Amino acid sequence: MSADGVFRTRSLGVGAEGLPDQYADGKAAKVWELYIGDTQSRTQEYKSWVMSLLKEHEVRRVLDVACGTGVDSIMLVEEGFNMVSVDASDKMLKYALKSRWERRKEPAFDQWVIEEANWLTLSEDIQKPGPGFDAVICLGNSFAHLPDFKGDQSEQKLALQNIASMVRPGGILIIDHRNYDFILETGQAPKGKNIYYKSDLTQDISTSVLWVDNKPHMITLDYTIHVPKATIQNLPEVSKFRLSYYPHCLESFNGLLKEAFNGKMEHSVYGDFKTYVPGQSKAPCYFIHVCKKTA
Repeated sequence: MSADGVFRTRSLGVGAEGLPDQYADGKAAKVWELYIGDTQSRTQEYKSWVMSLLKEHEVRRVLDVACGTGVDSIMLVEEGFNMVSVDASDKMLKYALKSRWERRKEPAFDQWVIEEANWLTLSEDIQKPGPGFDAVICLGNSFAHLPDFKGDQSEQKLALQNIASMVRPGGILIIDHRNYDFILETGQAPKGKNIYYKSDLTQDISTSVLWVDNKPHMITLDYTIHVPKATIQNLPEVSKFRLSYYPHCLESFNGLLKEAFNGKMEHSVYGDFKTYVPGQSKAPCYFIHVCKKTA
């Protein structure tokens, strides 16, 4: 996926949360929406885990900083949470806006706030309610979309600081990333089904690692999705697109989170929704971090 010798980090049409959506034509965004499915495609394990966590912390107001097509926000709106959902890609957000419009007669959906926002300017793009939100979520490996163009992770640090600033004292941030430690060590993702969604579409995913100055700089996943002909017009039966990620390793990401909260947090790490034990025999597909702001 290159043009005129330029390596493309993602397919045209796929926006990245936290980045200007400069090239989106909407087609790949639609394929992605088909791939992840609707709210009924959320795995029960994921839904039960996140609902239990939010209720444990008496959460009412939630900010979803990686809304995308709105799948997870819709799930939370349906469960009665007061949602504010943002994303940098208008091509992705249009699906969330469409869902809100179609269900506008339901009070919870009529009150659902959807905005376009960038992680690097988050405090300017949205209004924080008083001391902040009860919970902020950034799930589905979304934060790893933000690259490290400068080579010092300064923009990633700024983004995390902005996200953490939206959490009220006593509130929580739930953020995740793939198990990049395992991917970098083995060249492939851990075996297992996706913990977030059940896709009915047949897909093949190939993984590649870009190294810069002997350091892993970017991981690309090339998706080949077999789209049913009757599903959507103007899409090929086999659709290919690329997503790129910064390979956050567990230990270094722990450090980024600690810095974002100025050390004032209680930090728990889960592997595929189960308490993670370093050195455990089964490698998780995802690491999920729960950070409770203590001050």
